[in-house]
Amino acid sequence: MKKLLFLFLALPLFSIAQTSTFNIKGHVGNLNSPARIYLFYQLGANKVADSSALVNGDFTFTGQLLNPTNAYLVTDYKGQGLNKLTVNLDMLSFFVEKGDMSITSATDSIAKATITGSVINDDNIKLMAQITPIMTDVSKLTAEVQATPKDKQNTDAFQIEVQDKFKALQNRQRSVLQTFIIAHPASYLSLIALNSIDNKTDPFEAERLYNTLTPEVKETEAGKVIKQSIDQAKITAIGAIAPDFTQKNINDIPIKLSSFRGKYVLIDFWASWCGPCRDENPNLVKNYNKYKDKKFTILGVSLDRPGAKADWLAAIKRDGLAWPQVTDLKFWNSEVAELYAVTAIPANFLIDPFGKIIARDLRGADLDKKLAEVLGK
Repeated sequence: MKKLLFLFLALPLFSIAQTSTFNIKGHVGNLNSPARIYLFYQLGANKVADSSALVNGDFTFTGQLLNPTNAYLVTDYKGQGLNKLTVNLDMLSFFVEKGDMSITSATDSIAKATITGSVINDDNIKLMAQITPIMTDVSKLTAEVQATPKDKQNTDAFQIEVQDKFKALQNRQRSVLQTFIIAHPASYLSLIALNSIDNKTDPFEAERLYNTLTPEVKETEAGKVIKQSIDQAKITAIGAIAPDFTQKNINDIPIKLSSFRGKYVLIDFWASWCGPCRDENPNLVKNYNKYKDKKFTILGVSLDRPGAKADWLAAIKRDGLAWPQVTDLKFWNSEVAELYAVTAIPANFLIDPFGKIIARDLRGADLDKKLAEVLGK
């Protein structure tokens, strides 16, 4: 089943970047000592935890930032300390950015506070007003699936129907994010929104959106990293010629991708230690047996660990993988995985007889449907 991409993914940061100062003046009801309020946020690779005493509800924070970032305020009503703040937290999630901002709650709950003086938080309120109904629909659809009898859930027709519904929700979210990015080219939140879209699927559309951003936003460290990821994704985008590679098979014989020209090839990135990969293998076996006589094959590329050849071979035998398999046993440093910018498995690329990528990340019913489209006639 497809899973919607959540908006607020962490963006890469670099410690060498120049920092900026933020100042928060806050008020939460009429709280006094021993009550305290905690602030949590990210500074580069470091997680920062700060606290402030509460005097007639007033508190202040000052700190350094590389870029705007997600932050949390948590009320410690009894002054018990961080270790005891574990359940029923009174918490506010927001963005902290350079400059001055005010966070105020008329009650003793920081969760009910309003934020002023912060453009990114104003933008976020508008964006989340559009995203929240979509996430509500995701929850409803998930509940419907879970309430469906297991025997029906396992049918191809049901899985295709559910995946189509999830895709429709993904497309709704993508449309909202795209519209926001175009309308807010100077907002750092637009970078976060762009980062949350699956840019590998259509890096050229991601590049178009990136190019609408202001130079100031593009020149942030996160902006540069996103540009690099888009450029990398274009190398293996749908429509591109699949980068050629050579690796050794189970008998240490070099196998070259281009040697399969004239066939449809599914390059399947997997590993013996990868549970979701092993779960998908029966579907690959089914489709391989169905189409192997129609100029179709699979080329397995394993990300097994150094010294784990025996595990790799055992998994091939146990799962009944009859197609060619290669690996350099370099785990996440696999040269082919790096060439194809694979950072999570299972992952796959469907190549046509001319070596062009025509689809990617096909699993379950999606793989059945695509192979039937190109090979089922």
